[in-house]
Amino acid sequence: MRESKIQKAIERAADSIARAESILIGAGAGMGVDSGLPDFRGQEGFWNAYPKLARQNVSFEEMANPKWFAASPKLAWGFYGHRFNLYRTVTPHPGFKLLKEWQDCLNKDAFVFTSNVDGQFQKAGFEEHCIYECHGSIHHWQCSNDCSGQIWTAPDNALEIDEEQLELVSSLPRCKECGAVARPNILMFGDWDWNAKRAEKQSFHYQNWQIQKFEKCKKAEQKSVTIELGAGTAVPTVRYECEQKRRDNILIRVNPRESQVPVENSISIPLGALDALSAIDDLLR
Repeated sequence: MRESKIQKAIERAADSIARAESILIGAGAGMGVDSGLPDFRGQEGFWNAYPKLARQNVSFEEMANPKWFAASPKLAWGFYGHRFNLYRTVTPHPGFKLLKEWQDCLNKDAFVFTSNVDGQFQKAGFEEHCIYECHGSIHHWQCSNDCSGQIWTAPDNALEIDEEQLELVSSLPRCKECGAVARPNILMFGDWDWNAKRAEKQSFHYQNWQIQKFEKCKKAEQKSVTIELGAGTAVPTVRYECEQKRRDNILIRVNPRESQVPVENSISIPLGALDALSAIDDLLR
């Protein structure tokens, strides 16, 4: 896309946001890239982050499976513990702050729908009742057997990981009820033991927000906007959710590689999240 066309798309996006009463923020893995987080795009990207798994020819889909907490818990927590340590210390990039300022300073009614498990939106100041983490959160843990249906907040201290061997060095996290190995409260591949109670509560808030949003916009004859950031086609949960909403509002899709959009009521911006949000914010100001 030529630079002039990108600028026009940014101008349309800024105008749509300025006129909107509410904003649905859809965020995929690409949203965290500008914070220095890996998005595991493609097998090579995943293996670059985890050389041991590359040597063993283990894919992301194979590793992100609850079976490892029984078969090889030190390896399972080596993988998820490394991500836990990374996510708990990362600083959200300035694009998160811009979104929060749009909610506060521009008085926009905003809600976040994200497949990310890193907790960056909470760090950026978004309130829990305005976030739906559809795949769970690494900052919350559960029993690997889901013995009692409990979900608890992860401890604040880092886990000791041998990053070369991708193995947990410190003691295995345990369920306080039955003593089994604990695991992150994240929806994994082939996952029948994921405790969805926390996500279901967030989903309830999300559904209520949508009902209130549509009623409010209908009465005021105002539009709503969906801004989708870094949501690709490999794990299309966020992408599908944002496309479903386009009938009632404008979809702004921000993605440097996969920015193609439905024809109606859509704006394509082939940039990274931070660059696009900064450019839109310049016009809003």
